[in-house]
Amino acid sequence: MSSCPCGLPAPYDECCGRLHRGEAAAETAEQLMRSRFSAFAVGDADYLLRSWHPSTRPAELAFEPHLRWKRLSVVATGAGGPADEEGTVEFRARFSRRGRAGEMREVSRFARHEGAWVYVNGEVRSSP
Repeated sequence: MSSCPCGLPAPYDECCGRLHRGEAAAETAEQLMRSRFSAFAVGDADYLLRSWHPSTRPAELAFEPHLRWKRLSVVATGAGGPADEEGTVEFRARFSRRGRAGEMREVSRFARHEGAWVYVNGEVRSSP
């Protein structure tokens, strides 16, 4: 089994794969953010759209063909725990595009919608 793209020490199928398949739900904003990074890494647009707040969700999502998400580092979290209604996660995501390495930094905002954590929006500090 391959390791999970989110950076936690578990195989993908037992980590974010469970969320992507709908077998489990994110318990925290950080867990949702990690699962969304993994969804970008494996190309799971359906999960990304399902985990996006309806007020900010795009109608469709296309992946850039030469962009590969490689590694995630969580920098900081604010609230977003099991008992919270909102939270933030600051992260660094490393990528490669046409063989060139890069990094994106973002502070993402999450909220509960109908009981589930969803991505609302983010402030990109640097982008691909």
